[in-house]
Amino acid sequence: MSRPFDVSKFRREITKSIEGLSVGFNDPTDWVSTGNYALNYLISGDFNKGVPLGKVTVFAGESGSGKSFICSGNLVRHAQQQGIFVVLVDSENALDESWLHALGVDTSEEKLLKLNMSMIDDVAKTISKFMIDYKQLPIEDKPKVLFVIDSLGMLLTPTDVNQFEAGDMKGDMGRKPKALTSLVRNSVNMFGNHNVGLVATNHTYASQDMFDPDDKISGGQGFVYASSIVVAMRKLKLKEDEDGNKISEVRGIRAACKVMKTRYAKPFEGVQVKIPYETGMNPYSGLLDMFEKTVLTKEGNRLSYITDDGEVLKFFRKGWESNEGGCLDKVMSEYKKKLETKLSTVIPEEITE
Repeated sequence: MSRPFDVSKFRREITKSIEGLSVGFNDPTDWVSTGNYALNYLISGDFNKGVPLGKVTVFAGESGSGKSFICSGNLVRHAQQQGIFVVLVDSENALDESWLHALGVDTSEEKLLKLNMSMIDDVAKTISKFMIDYKQLPIEDKPKVLFVIDSLGMLLTPTDVNQFEAGDMKGDMGRKPKALTSLVRNSVNMFGNHNVGLVATNHTYASQDMFDPDDKISGGQGFVYASSIVVAMRKLKLKEDEDGNKISEVRGIRAACKVMKTRYAKPFEGVQVKIPYETGMNPYSGLLDMFEKTVLTKEGNRLSYITDDGEVLKFFRKGWESNEGGCLDKVMSEYKKKLETKLSTVIPEEITE
């Protein structure tokens, strides 16, 4: 009679033989809000959870689409509020301290380390050196850390620098996409079972494929495959006053965000986030459009919703957008349950069995 396979023994042996091997699941325990409820939901399936620690997240978009506002501003501010230390890598030399202060970021040394780097190799060396030292710390002394790279698109390779110094502008012949893929892939493996995360911005360019019109992310597709979350952003003009009336003056931008990849919610969902120049982004921006497509009912010029307690919420768009009487908060608290109930009535019974 053969002996049964001893799983416990195998686990102990393989853990000893392979250095750095992690056994079991490492689901994220800490999430950092993007500062917008709708965008949080599209990324994570939860209105209060944005991007997770232990993973790599990329926000890609054209210039002025709000990438830095969300990543170097909102994410950093919310991370600091949760006691997460932030390492901010500025490859564009564009993040001024006064601008960060205006977004509520604490730039003190106890909460933020800002590094000015232009080389992919230097960023990789910085993350690698940090993780080597981090893994040696006792569990109780390991801090929660978020790396923010703004941006991947401006990072250089040694070939770029050498050719520029020699006056030879042939390009790096594909070395940069390989370097970016290596950076993200190694970061994913190093962060896996630790409370360390990476958020990076990148550039996009217009698609030349009429059958696939979505903007393409620069730097190749390798690091996109390695990333856990990818959000594509486009810049649209905001021509509305404070009451939502159409005007001819441009008062800000509408950041059109589409979640291209996520492991925590349905991909390819989008939302338009309004970012007025004077007041900044309202965290409720985009929620009404999301709810209007799913759980709100149009009655004349007003939109209505019936809560689980039977309360009827009926307001004009202005009232909903201003969260009158906490109406958006009430819908948020019941939204997921309502949506699941609605879907179950649409899907044929034989499919759900």
